[in-house]
Amino acid sequence: MKRHLIYFWITTTIIILFEGVMPLFTFNTELAKEGIRHLGYPAYFGAMLIVFKVLGTLALGIPRVPARVKEWAYAGFAFDFIAACVSHWAVDGFGVQAVFPLFFFALLIVSYINYHRLTDARPEPQNDDVRDSLKTGVI
Repeated sequence: MKRHLIYFWITTTIIILFEGVMPLFTFNTELAKEGIRHLGYPAYFGAMLIVFKVLGTLALGIPRVPARVKEWAYAGFAFDFIAACVSHWAVDGFGVQAVFPLFFFALLIVSYINYHRLTDARPEPQNDDVRDSLKTGVI
């Protein structure tokens, strides 16, 4: 269990740093704006993407966020990484820029697997009334 906790926090922290913190401080630079333009996206797309990335990293990093919200954050990042790979591949051809998002996608998968190993290992609190009604068949 401790091993899964370590894997989860290492991979999740890398995702938080590269997809939430770093873009938050660099999204308004000329290099970032040119990157969005180069891929053919409108300027507002970059700002919108940053908002979703920061919210997603908060959802992944804050332990008390409900599981359903975390699932949506994982799905959003999966779409983001796959779309980044496809966008770079379509514009620049297959190369480092197209493969780089797949590295983060792999980290996301490791984070996701370990998140579920950690949450599945915790016992679910059960209400005695519900448990008794399920045994007897009377609700």
